[in-house]
Amino acid sequence: MAGRNGRTVRDLRRANRTAVLQRLYFDGPLSRFELGPATGLSSGSVSNVVADLVADGLVEEAGSVDSDGGRPRTLLRVAPGSGHMIGVDVGETRVRIELFDLTLTELARAERPLTQRRYEVEVIVGHIRDGIAEVLDTAGVAPEQLLGVGIGVPGIVEHTADRGAVVHGQTIGWEAVPLESLLRAGSPLPDSVRYFIDNGAQTLGQAEMWFGGGRGARNAVVVLFGSGVGACLVTPEVEQGRAVEWGHLTVRVRGRRCRCGALGCLEAYAGAESLLDRWREEGGRPPRGVDEETALTAMLTAAYPPEGTAADPVALAVLEETAEYLGAGLSDLINLFQPERILIGGWAGLQLGSRFLPAVRRYAASYALRHPAEKVTIDLGRLGPDAVTVGAAILPLADFFARGGRRLEPAPEGPAPAWHTALRERTPH
Repeated sequence: MAGRNGRTVRDLRRANRTAVLQRLYFDGPLSRFELGPATGLSSGSVSNVVADLVADGLVEEAGSVDSDGGRPRTLLRVAPGSGHMIGVDVGETRVRIELFDLTLTELARAERPLTQRRYEVEVIVGHIRDGIAEVLDTAGVAPEQLLGVGIGVPGIVEHTADRGAVVHGQTIGWEAVPLESLLRAGSPLPDSVRYFIDNGAQTLGQAEMWFGGGRGARNAVVVLFGSGVGACLVTPEVEQGRAVEWGHLTVRVRGRRCRCGALGCLEAYAGAESLLDRWREEGGRPPRGVDEETALTAMLTAAYPPEGTAADPVALAVLEETAEYLGAGLSDLINLFQPERILIGGWAGLQLGSRFLPAVRRYAASYALRHPAEKVTIDLGRLGPDAVTVGAAILPLADFFARGGRRLEPAPEGPAPAWHTALRERTPH
């Protein structure tokens, strides 16, 4: 039966379960007494919802706390073992697969290095499938216990009615790759375990907004700085976050050719791959036969050597120029979106770290309009190199919350974009 606003009793029960789960998840342990004002539900509704969640194994007791003159109040928390998620980061140097419990505690991980033919579709699909099987086996978790598999990928992700998530990754040679369909074909996972695929910068942004440096902000930009660069924009209008192809903003007319094919993109100057190329072109000597992460470490050591050792002036000059390009690129984000915070993550951003940050801040302030520049803070992300996999695992978790903690029925035909709504509704402030 539907009410005047079209909501059924089932809808109300689901919304109440979602409200209690989310408050326990972000603010727990809490008592039943505390859950009332935290969720806006009556004490009777809280008691009924908690009873249902305890019966379903989603909520458990977590000790007690003294009350004013009465009996101690029982504390409640989300039960960590009541569900599991897998997060996958299709990165630039490796595919990382991590298994988490419901509270996002890592239980197992697998990594597959990417070398030659690193973005061949069949190779990536094989790495993801093998990695999923490996982490489940390592942790002794049955596939049926999964709430879903979240995957962060380079490029634009389109959710279609006939092929599910399709990836348009121009910089990696992926043209309309039906990644979801390819993973589902021959998958050992049951039909009730859904794949949730999104841009890697957006999953990084979601992780930082839920648990990292973005928590509590209403306007933020989270930057992914690796071989290329990307960003996730979070505003009151798009609280679930939106990936923006910031790396392909033109910063120099008729400039260096970017790996997307265009000239003068920010990525052609500020991405780690181009940074190392520029060091080599200017006469530097990057190590050969190593991956980009190792080569960038060598460049940083050359530019900022131990005390008593001469710095490589070429490496130092290229890094300084890169800081200026990044700062100028951030100034465009500041002028366009006026965020409260900008967070820099990704493996290259974390490697450059605090040593690089003052110069980036200085250039961003010099290129941006004064008023928005004075209101923004620019810092490193707080979640480290696993932020993309954590953010990817949030996708099925948010969908699970949106359904009130009910497990998914076998997947219907077509896309399942419900997690975008769930991410918008869950933002912890």
